[in-house]
Amino acid sequence: MSSKLPIVSGREAVRAFERAGFVQLPGRGKGSHTAVWRENPPALLTIPDHRELKRGLLRALIRKAGMSVDDFVDLL
Repeated sequence: MSSKLPIVSGREAVRAFERAGFVQLPGRGKGSHTAVWRENPPALLTIPDHRELKRGLLRALIRKAGMSVDDFVDLL
């Protein structure tokens, strides 16, 4: 079953990716962006601190993290 992509804020997305093993990189995010890193497999995501992330951006972040939408929804 394929989950519908939810509407989430940048902070909610950061917390979900942290649950997936990513860590925030202090000083790497610029302005209203947060950078999160995972060592294995390596992935660096830059997540804007917006009230609502656009669906295309969220889908791209999930794909870059090597996850499925279902995996991401389970982490919310």
